[in-house]
Amino acid sequence: MITFLIFVVVLAIAIFVILYRSSKKTNVYRFVNEKIHVAYEKYAPYSFKVTREKVKELGQEYTTKQYIIQIAVFAISAAVISYLYFYNIVISLIYAALAVLVIPYLTYLRCKRLYSEFIFEQIQTYTTNTIMEFGTTQAFVKALEGVYESNVLEDPVKSDVKMMIDMAYENGTIEQSIEYMNSKYDYYIVRNMHQLFLQITNEGSRDAGESLENMSQDIDMLVEAVYRDRIDRATFHKKFLQFGILLYLMVMLVQFLLGIETYNEMIEDWKVQLLLHGIVWLNTFFLLSGEKYYNEDVGAE
Repeated sequence: MITFLIFVVVLAIAIFVILYRSSKKTNVYRFVNEKIHVAYEKYAPYSFKVTREKVKELGQEYTTKQYIIQIAVFAISAAVISYLYFYNIVISLIYAALAVLVIPYLTYLRCKRLYSEFIFEQIQTYTTNTIMEFGTTQAFVKALEGVYESNVLEDPVKSDVKMMIDMAYENGTIEQSIEYMNSKYDYYIVRNMHQLFLQITNEGSRDAGESLENMSQDIDMLVEAVYRDRIDRATFHKKFLQFGILLYLMVMLVQFLLGIETYNEMIEDWKVQLLLHGIVWLNTFFLLSGEKYYNEDVGAE
């Protein structure tokens, strides 16, 4: 184990020196950061770029220091765990590199979750304030204008509300505006609210106040359910990660039961090594699937 740690330290120093020499007179951090930025601009999907920019605007993007810590934790953890499985430095270094390659995917999932939470909050604001404005103006387009001018919304929802207003004046009806918003934000509270406003606009309603009040209560109930789900997800996520890490460390129990010498003799067999690789990959797939579940469909109905 001591030899392994010395090797890792020497390798880290060697990588630092190579980067420094390659960067010539450029600061090493700036050199690495520029290379990462070039790769990001070239290969990152457009949707992810938009999502990440919004996360940055919200002030929830990781700092460079946090990313460095994340890389170090992932690399060291993968190296140590894989070494406990195979007692092979080369395999440990390979797993350390593979663990670091997972970080962009986890960043994508995290940004997607934060963006989804932001959009849901904006939709809640849009529906609630539109209903309140309609109660005063008794006109759907005027209600939209009131919501837009109040600056309670942020882009992209704010720009889409402006698009609705422009389409309504251009077409003389609200049908296309409603279809546009329904296609952009597929929430049942949005569709139901638009359907009610369309019915009131086209057919009139003597009891619109009661219908709008019931819809406001439905929105409040939905929001309460979504926030309760967030708390439950966060609790599940913490316990899930603990369980996933324990699965990796089960190999220590196996070594304790068999004895280190017996275990070392067993891993010389390629079939045993293949089985151990399968266990590591299965545990990793299990953890990534859990991360995907935790970060996706936040605010979905």
